[in-house]
Amino acid sequence: MKTVFFGSPAAALPSLRALLEAGHVVALVVTQPDKPAGRGRKLQPSAVKAFALERGISVIEPAKIRTDEPALDSIRAAAPDINVVVAYGQIIPNAIHALPRHRSLNVHFSLLPKYRGAAPVQWAVLNGDAESGVTIIELDDRMDEGDILAVKRVPVGPRETARELEERLAGLGASLLLETIEHIDGVSRIAQDHSLASLAPKIKKEDGRIRWELNAVTVDRKVRALADRPGAYTFFKGRRIGILRGRKLETANAGLAPGTVLSVGKEGLRIACSGGTAFLVEELQPEGKSPMTAHVFSLGTKIDPGDLME
Repeated sequence: MKTVFFGSPAAALPSLRALLEAGHVVALVVTQPDKPAGRGRKLQPSAVKAFALERGISVIEPAKIRTDEPALDSIRAAAPDINVVVAYGQIIPNAIHALPRHRSLNVHFSLLPKYRGAAPVQWAVLNGDAESGVTIIELDDRMDEGDILAVKRVPVGPRETARELEERLAGLGASLLLETIEHIDGVSRIAQDHSLASLAPKIKKEDGRIRWELNAVTVDRKVRALADRPGAYTFFKGRRIGILRGRKLETANAGLAPGTVLSVGKEGLRIACSGGTAFLVEELQPEGKSPMTAHVFSLGTKIDPGDLME
């Protein structure tokens, strides 16, 4: 089947690869414009753009697809049988969904109508969900509200990070996408129950700041959900410290103030949280430095029990 593929991050790549490997023709890729990244803030292409260009697939990057007439003309010229959308990053107008003989399909990383929006996987981890999954829907011009064509449920691992869960769901979604396209003419459509809908808005950088006055379970979820993107962090003596890995501890903290350093050792930094709980920081990244274990950090920085994380 001839497709136009809409996607941007690495999580969209398994679906794009699956389409190509299954013999579908990807006539055009639509992705987000290059964005500044890294210390030099140089413009970097999306993962999908880089992949497509390596394989000689035409790419367009509309800044606002709702109002970009040349983009619409390019999609029309590609003459797709179906559009496939995976983590594209913009709401696509209905005029584009109506172009092919089949309406656009979307691979969404949640059990819709739960977690409509840009960050369903991160919110699933933040909220401590025991279950997640992938939903294939037909798109309309409202955010993630189209009819459901297929669903696959999976348990969330007790220590699974958002990155790990997203990678797992991306592979699962690619397989489910191919199955759905194969039976597209006969698959049943199920309308979403909008009364059960919940939102998963984009996570902002400031959302990653650790609030030690929360309990260790909540801190642990935040680190697992946000350490990879946009980053979980705290401050120590005015210096920003990214927290890359850690775990909640079963031992109590004897009621010390949240943010108090309880111990410094080879295991890491044990930090007091609310309710007498504690969190062990195992790996971190000081601002302007490379990632390191918390133990290595403690060897090069004066940090003692009783000090406070801000």
